[in-house]
Amino acid sequence: MRTTLLRNTVLTAAGFAATAGGIAGPAIAAHAAPAEKTAQVSTDRKGHGERELDVRYEAQPNFYYCGPAATRNALSVLGKNIDVDAMAKEMGTTEAGTNSINDITPVLNKETGKTYHSVEIRDPKADDKQTERLRADIVETVDDGRAVVANIAGTATDTDGNTHSFEGGHYISVVGYRDGGKTVTIADSADPNMASYRMSVDNLADWIATRGYSAS
Repeated sequence: MRTTLLRNTVLTAAGFAATAGGIAGPAIAAHAAPAEKTAQVSTDRKGHGERELDVRYEAQPNFYYCGPAATRNALSVLGKNIDVDAMAKEMGTTEAGTNSINDITPVLNKETGKTYHSVEIRDPKADDKQTERLRADIVETVDDGRAVVANIAGTATDTDGNTHSFEGGHYISVVGYRDGGKTVTIADSADPNMASYRMSVDNLADWIATRGYSAS
């Protein structure tokens, strides 16, 4: 069942065009030749506080396919290569975007045979309990060899000091972690020139706030 909080998760044309850092240009340009490259090399270090999954990255082909593209990148860690158009149809994606994380979770379950579930962060800013649950969910999901898909909005800063701004909303994949999950690795379909970056789990939790994510 969809919730009011998770309904307004779409990435609108206006919102995407207004995104800081010129993200709209590269993402739309990728329609002609979607970028495909490995965002991270798989490093299985379970039990040592870190793990990275092997992502066969593709950029989203247009401004409103971030939901299908993030899901496709997430499923690529399992060796799956599902057409984003087919996924967009399953999710009900339109030029208004993908409605909510609750449209992503059933597709992940269908393709993996696993029990993904949607988790909401209802508040405007994540509290310690919500952040800790996110950290634990990322570690558990990645340790199981799968990626998390998150719906974010607003601006967040990565560990290199770069800002990523999606005021209209966006979807990303979380494909790894370090320091026991205190730092996470993100695969972002918006810009092939910044396909992967790291962020503190605290910043990610605040980025997800008012929306949600899909994890095991």
